[in-house]
Amino acid sequence: MTRLQHFGWFLARGFGPQGWGYPALDWDYDWTRPDVYQQAARTLEQAGFDLVIIEDAPSLGSPETIDLRVRHAFGGPKHDPLLLAPSLFHATRHLGVVPTVNPAATLPYTAARQFATLQHLSGHRLGLNVVTDTGSARHFSTAPALGHDEAYDRAEEWLTGIRDLWRSWDDGALVADRATGVYADGSKLRAVRHRGRHFGFDGPLNALPFTDGEPAIVSPGGSGRGLGFAGAHSDVQLALAPLHEESVRSYRAKIHQAAVAAGRRPEDVKILFAIQPVIVSSPDEADRIVAASAHPDDAALLQIARKQSSDLETDLTALDLDRPLDPSVFGDHVSQGSIRRLVGDRDSDTPLRAHLTALARAGRLRDRTGFVGTAEEFADVIEELGEWGNDGVLLWGDFHPVTLHRTLDELVPVLRRRGILRREYVEGGLGANLRAF
Repeated sequence: MTRLQHFGWFLARGFGPQGWGYPALDWDYDWTRPDVYQQAARTLEQAGFDLVIIEDAPSLGSPETIDLRVRHAFGGPKHDPLLLAPSLFHATRHLGVVPTVNPAATLPYTAARQFATLQHLSGHRLGLNVVTDTGSARHFSTAPALGHDEAYDRAEEWLTGIRDLWRSWDDGALVADRATGVYADGSKLRAVRHRGRHFGFDGPLNALPFTDGEPAIVSPGGSGRGLGFAGAHSDVQLALAPLHEESVRSYRAKIHQAAVAAGRRPEDVKILFAIQPVIVSSPDEADRIVAASAHPDDAALLQIARKQSSDLETDLTALDLDRPLDPSVFGDHVSQGSIRRLVGDRDSDTPLRAHLTALARAGRLRDRTGFVGTAEEFADVIEELGEWGNDGVLLWGDFHPVTLHRTLDELVPVLRRRGILRREYVEGGLGANLRAF
C-alpha cells in the first residue's frame, strides 16, 4: 500500500570541497561561501525533503597519513557544519538542517546554549547528528581515547546533560507580562547540578525554553550499542543495511525494541535507510552503465583506490594492482569494518585489482542487484520499502546543484504522483514534520 515516506539528503563530503574531482567543478562555485549550499537547500525544500544531514569529521586522521586524507579532498579540509546551518536556515522556511556534532568537542553547557540559540533562530528546524568518533580525541584532550562503548556512554551523559539544561526552565518560568514588567519567574528555574563520569557543570541554562520542541536528535551506527543509543535517544536513525526484506525488518525491530526498553514508542524513531542511486533516463542507459562497470579501466580503479586510501589511511595507490593485498599494510588504527568493506569475503590470494573492481561494479534497481535505474524503477524500490514498514530514505552525495538535479529532476515528480513524497509541510519545525506521518 502506497504511503508517504520521509526523505533526507546526506551531505557526505560535509562542509568541504563540493564537486571536487568531477566535471561539475567547472561551474565554479566556491565551496567556502554559502551560495552553493543555499541553492542546494532551496532545491531540497522545493522537492519536499524533511532534512539535510551534514557529515563532519573534525580530524584529518593520524599525523602519519594526513597527506592521504587531503590529497584528493576525500577526508578534508572540512569547515564546521554548525556554523553553516544559519546560512541554510536563512535560505529556506521548512527544511530541517542537521549538522554533525561530537560530544568530545564541546562541553554540555556551551553546546546546550549554542543549540538552543539555533533552534530559536531557525524556527525549530535544527537537528543534531550525534557521532561518537574517537579518532579525533587527540584534538580535544590529552587523555587516552575512549573505547567504542565508553564513547557511547559519554555521548549519553552529554546528551542527557544538555536536555536537563534545556528543561531547566519549568512551565510558567517565562512570564513576559508587560503590565507588571515581569519577564521571568526565577523561582521556576531549576538549579541543574551535574557531576558525572565525563562532565561536571551547573545550570540553569540562560537560554529560553522551546515552544515547538527540542532539536531533533539523529544518530548513525549499526553496532548493538549504537542501535541501543538510537532507540533510547534519537528521533531519526541513519540506517546502513542491505535493502532486502529480512534485513530491513530485523534492523527496524532492533531499534524499536531499544525504544520500548527505554520507555518510548517505536514510532518515536524514524528510521531512514541511506541510498545513493544513479538515476538515468532509460533502462537501456542503465544497462550500459552496469555493463561498463564490470570492466573498469585502470583510471577508474585508481580513483576508487584514492578514496579507499583516504578512508583506510593506507596508500593503496602505491601497491601493485595484480598482487594479493597483504593485510599487514593496514595499521592498528584502521577500522576493521572499513577493511571488510574493501575485501569482502574474498580470500587472501585475491589481487588488489579484484577488490577494487568489486567496489566499481554497479547493479540494477530493476533486479535489486544495485542502484542504477530509472526514476520509475527507484520509486518501485521506495514503495517496496514502504510495504515493509519503512519510514523513509536518505539520498547521498555532494551538495552541488548538478548532483541534486541529476538525482531529483525526474525522481521528484514520479514520487509525488505515486503519493510517496510530501507536497506540503506542516508548521512547527523539523520535529513536527517528522511526526506528521
